[in-house]
This record gives sequence, C-alpha cells and structure tokens, in this order.
Amino acid sequence: MQPRSTLRYSLLSAVLLTLTIAGCGGSGPDAANADAAAAQANADAFAAQQQAWRDERKAGLIKPDGWTSLIGLHWIGPGGHYLGSDADNGMRLGMGPKHLGMIDLRGGRLRFVPESGLALTLDGQPLAGPVFLNTDEAVAGPSVLGFDEGKGLVTVIKRGDRYALRVKHADAATRTGFKGIDYWPAKEDWKITGKFVPHPPGRTIEVANIVGTTDKVPNPGAVEFERDGKSYRIEALDEGDGELFLVFADRTNGHGSYGAGRFLDATRPDPQGRVTLDFNRTYNPPCAFTAFATCPLPPPENRLDLLVDAGEKAYKAAN
Repeated sequence: MQPRSTLRYSLLSAVLLTLTIAGCGGSGPDAANADAAAAQANADAFAAQQQAWRDERKAGLIKPDGWTSLIGLHWIGPGGHYLGSDADNGMRLGMGPKHLGMIDLRGGRLRFVPESGLALTLDGQPLAGPVFLNTDEAVAGPSVLGFDEGKGLVTVIKRGDRYALRVKHADAATRTGFKGIDYWPAKEDWKITGKFVPHPPGRTIEVANIVGTTDKVPNPGAVEFERDGKSYRIEALDEGDGELFLVFADRTNGHGSYGAGRFLDATRPDPQGRVTLDFNRTYNPPCAFTAFATCPLPPPENRLDLLVDAGEKAYKAAN
C-alpha cells in the first residue's frame, strides 16, 4: 500500500494531467472562454473596419469639393454664353460673382473669357486672360476654374456629344446641411467571396446614365456569387483605377435604398479568380445627394432578384 502522501500526490498529478489533456483537446470552460474571446475580437475588428470605411465615405462626400458641394449642371450649346449669379446671364450660377465671364463652344473647343478685374484661378494658378478649357475626357483631367477664393469650382464634362459646366461651391446648402447616411447593420455574412469570369479583352458594355445618354464602358468580366443557395451574376466595369466597379439594382431599390440602384467597389481577382464582395460597403450614387450629377444606371444584366439589405440606405435630405 502506498503512503497517504504519495497517494495524494498521484491523485493530484492525475487531475493536472486530465486538465492539461482537456485544454490541449480544445474543450472545457477555458477553451470555450478562449473561443468566445476570439470570436468577440473578430467581431470587434469587423465592426471597426466597417466604421472606418463609413467615416471615410462621409468625409469624401462632405469635403469642400465633394459631391454634396454641387450647385449646378449647365449644358452648353454652340456659341458664346455669359455666366454668373446675376439674372442677366445666359447661364445663371446658384452662387458666386454676378458676372464670371463668357464661355464659347466652337468646333468642339471651349474658350473661356474671364470678367475683367475679377480674381479667378485656373488649376490653382491666377488666371490673367482667355483660355481654352480641357474636359473630363482629357488624360490629365478637366481644367478647374476657381472663384470666391477657391470655394467655387467650375469644370467642363462631356457626356456623349454634349458638354456641360459642372459647378461646385463649398458653401452649398447640400453640403452645409448634410444629414448623414443611414445604413443597414453590418453583417459578416454579407461579405461574400465570388468568382470572376473574364471576358475577351476589349469587350465593352453599354451603360445608360441619368441624363439620358449611353456610354460604352470597358467590361473586363462578370462576378458570380451565391446567396441563400441561389446564384447571381454582376457585370463588372473597369474605370481604369485598378478596381472592379459594380453598378447594380436589387429588391431594396425604392424600398429602403436609393431607387436608381447602388454602387460597389471590388478589388481585382486573386490568382484563383476569387473576388471579395462586401455588400456592407454598397453605396449610393452621387445623384442620391444632388440633382446636378450624371450617374450611370444599372445595365439590365445587373438587375438582381435579391434583397440586398446591406450598405447604404436612401438618403434623407434636409427639408
């Protein structure tokens, strides 16, 4: 018979060994607590990442030249047109100097003649006299006319065969009265791994926009994904920034989300063709915040029979 002290030592060793084995096996209260802590840490990290994206999204919208600063979209016909905030201008601006100058469209070229004695800038530098303006189709981007000490900005955009002045101002009521964005609660199951199906090089897709014109946009491929056991497909657009741009409609449009569809950015596929679609980061087009944008509409192929209750809800503007 073993001495009592030896027996107690043997029993204690057995208990410790059992606890050690249990811990190594991933069971028991300690393991459950560790799993719960890890799950909570992952949830906290996911929530923090989503909030950081939302903060960045809001900052971009309300920056001095963000989408909420738009105050006008003025289509330019052939010939000369005076512009400014006074009623005697052919193009009356919502804010700014009474008389800004004259813009002249001839043969596809736009010449701007500034108002005498008015302090204006061109691409950040003082403007001294008449100048030809680049449109947003230029490789270097559009020329930027500045007024009101840089608070006001004028650029020329081209949509189809038409030209328009896009005017922004940092004091726009849509910016100063911005009400914030409502979201559906972020959920990890709306972060979906899809499969990229490439198209032949050079393929384009026709995309209509809200002002009634249609553009042929590079269409490098489609993204296929599954939700609740069903398969869906979204044709991807390439805007030359290294990402896939998705313009789609779903069952929430007009029933919680913006009626004309929403946008989603996705990184290029990995070597296995996988693409991450985080629908929690689905966002409204600029037209949800201003009447002076020219937003693309979802092509017929991208109208999903799916309720995407994730991402941005419809914007509720100030009354």
